[in-house]
Amino acid sequence: MVERDLVIVGGGPAGMAAALAAHEAGITDILLFERDQHLGGILNQCVHTGFGLGYFHEVLTGPEYADRFAKKIRETPEIEVSLKSFVVHLTRDKELTFLKPGLLERVKARALIMATGCRERTREMVHIAGTRPAGIFSAGLAQKLINIEGLLPGRRVVIVGSGDIGLIMARRFFLEGAEVKAVIEIRKESRGLLRNIVQCLDDFNTPFYTSHKVAKIYGRDRVEKVKVVKVDDRLNEIPGEAFEIECDTVLISVGLIPENELIEMAGLAIDKKTNRPVSAELNKTAIDGLFVCGNAFQVYDIADSVSRDSEIAGRLAAEYLRGVS
Repeated sequence: MVERDLVIVGGGPAGMAAALAAHEAGITDILLFERDQHLGGILNQCVHTGFGLGYFHEVLTGPEYADRFAKKIRETPEIEVSLKSFVVHLTRDKELTFLKPGLLERVKARALIMATGCRERTREMVHIAGTRPAGIFSAGLAQKLINIEGLLPGRRVVIVGSGDIGLIMARRFFLEGAEVKAVIEIRKESRGLLRNIVQCLDDFNTPFYTSHKVAKIYGRDRVEKVKVVKVDDRLNEIPGEAFEIECDTVLISVGLIPENELIEMAGLAIDKKTNRPVSAELNKTAIDGLFVCGNAFQVYDIADSVSRDSEIAGRLAAEYLRGVS
């Protein structure tokens, strides 16, 4: 089993920023795992603008923002990038087992940074009743289908939840010629950024219902309609305050969950409500030399903040390696 000074799991904005910061701090043996075929993570499918204002002081799309870091990674020979590499096991001793096409290998890290990002909450997690027809997608999946695969998932869309991805997809569907029937938010106000409310809903006159929830989905082979109910301050349904919206597609945009199953496998305590590592300090964990950064540590609103805080993880890993040398 090969031993490396620093191993980073995740080649999105967090992992790339951490790798570059560690290199700038003097670490010259860095291995960066990415399970996709390209660096960039979720940014590769975020073709809208709004990135880079805080970090680069200019407006960039997601792929442009990611490419700034990916170019620096490619220009740094001390950072080895392993694409199509899926880490499947992690021990408390920082030993990783990973899959590559045709290979199952292990590596031991003297220091380890987990930058594994988030996954989306699903319909089942918010308990929407009804049938299980085609046409129900997470907002991020719909984004990938449109922006990466060039496919339009539906023509008449209802969006459940007002997270930023859902708001951005309301605009994206509109621009692709679909009809966004409504955005339904159970809380009194949106979960997303104000700029996305204005630019993605208000500018396109998209109906936005707060203090409402989708109570049921109807349809046999394909989604046919949804039942929407008004809720009170305790999120209980108000009798007589229900209506139906005909649609063929339902997008679920009800929040993100940090991907931390690997560090839980290694024995770290995880907050069961948020799936975040239990930690009193930014990016640190209870295991010496194991750090967590980016959306895996806490869910951020913007990628610029992810990059800045992940650089701290890179510097912490460098300090740890110097201390144990």
